[in-house]
Amino acid sequence: MNTKNKEYSLIEAMLFSQRVAQVSKALWKSVEKDWQQWIKPYDLNINEHHIIWIAYHLKGASISEIAKFGVMHVSTAFNFSKKLEERELLRFSKKENDKRNTYIELTSKGEEMLLDMMENYKPFNHSTYNGALPLKELYGKFPDFLDIMCVVKNVYGDDFMDIFERSFNNIEQGFEDVDGKIVKKKTEEKAELSNTI
Repeated sequence: MNTKNKEYSLIEAMLFSQRVAQVSKALWKSVEKDWQQWIKPYDLNINEHHIIWIAYHLKGASISEIAKFGVMHVSTAFNFSKKLEERELLRFSKKENDKRNTYIELTSKGEEMLLDMMENYKPFNHSTYNGALPLKELYGKFPDFLDIMCVVKNVYGDDFMDIFERSFNNIEQGFEDVDGKIVKKKTEEKAELSNTI
């Protein structure tokens, strides 16, 4: 392969790939531990929690959407969704105009569980949060990962990023910090907020 006409060398490309791999693996190990610790009292695994999270923010989603946005295989999304349905946290349905796809939505029990998890989120129990605190203290904000987000967008596409951003916007606009807990805003406040936007 002739790399003279390229704007990068093979060594540069390999070093980038390996840096991403090593940093991702190290960070994932920490994130995985933090995530499992947070959801353990609810008898959920990471895939189940992610499915509940996505279903909440999409207000119902197809199994293929859950798989895509949860970065999991369709069979994984379906099987874990079935387990959540057995626990009465999700319900399956078909749409009148789309009989091919299976859709899921949170039950009230599922939404209550998710809201309770959010209320019981304790940031200081998370090593990734604690690892980012020095940057927050130095710069006044947490890292925003713009370069990484661009890479993710180029790998997974605009749809993925739209859902990603929507879920975080939903939290910023639909929840508040009350007495050290994350709680859902009252409906009147959300109605006022949507009228001002």
